[in-house]
Amino acid sequence: MTGLGPVAWPPAPIRTERLVLRESEARDRAAFLELHASPEVHTYLGGPRPRDELEREMPEVPGRRPGSFVVDLDGAMIGQILLRRATGHRRPAAVGKADLGYLFLPRAWGFGYAAEACAAALGWLAGALPGEPVVLTTQTANVGSMRLAAKLGFTEVERFEAWGAEQWLGMWSPVTPPG
Repeated sequence: MTGLGPVAWPPAPIRTERLVLRESEARDRAAFLELHASPEVHTYLGGPRPRDELEREMPEVPGRRPGSFVVDLDGAMIGQILLRRATGHRRPAAVGKADLGYLFLPRAWGFGYAAEACAAALGWLAGALPGEPVVLTTQTANVGSMRLAAKLGFTEVERFEAWGAEQWLGMWSPVTPPG
């Protein structure tokens, strides 16, 4: 996965009704550690990384790269949105397209924050790269992620086996107003 291409980074913080999508800061490191060491978060992502390993390897300001948004609720990180170019994807339909990923702390699950944050990130991308389709891959067993993909307007492209489980590949295309 690589950067998105010709977009100015970082953008100004993106504000929604309840959230702010912003660039990572040093104060987010503890939340990043919690996010990447969480067994619940990584149930469908191959499992968590050991916390001591993360402590050693994680930079002082983690997640600071083009396409990485911290999802902030009331001044604290609750998740991360990733938009990146799918260059090494296993599925030909996804190669070269923008790819949406998201991770949220379990305490933030069930409140609609992921839908709100992902919709804002997709809206930003539609303005930054008009007409850019976006792909999303998730395990079909991840019911919450499947519901989120549908709510965001992703449509199924294909299902395939990878990493010992059935995967779902969906695509989202921004609505382009008639010329």
